[in-house]
Amino acid sequence: MTGTTLKDKIQAGALVVDVRTVDEFLDGAYPGAINIPVGELLSRLNELGPKDRPIVLYCATGSRSALAAKLLKVSGFKDVTNAGGLEDMPQ
Repeated sequence: MTGTTLKDKIQAGALVVDVRTVDEFLDGAYPGAINIPVGELLSRLNELGPKDRPIVLYCATGSRSALAAKLLKVSGFKDVTNAGGLEDMPQ
């Protein structure tokens, strides 16, 4: 993210995607995030919008969001950021 912080990216309209399970999401999520569990990601790509839209991914620790980032990049998404875990997201 050269020159742009994660907070800047989110404020500029990046789609924030929580790739944890539905139960984890319901227990608490980043404001404005949508929930697409990593296991459902490839079947729900249409929910992400255009492939050039910035996307910020997070999970609990960063491992599932890292996998999700790889899946999106292979699927042609251009601007994908793995933010790590929920606690790593900007306030």
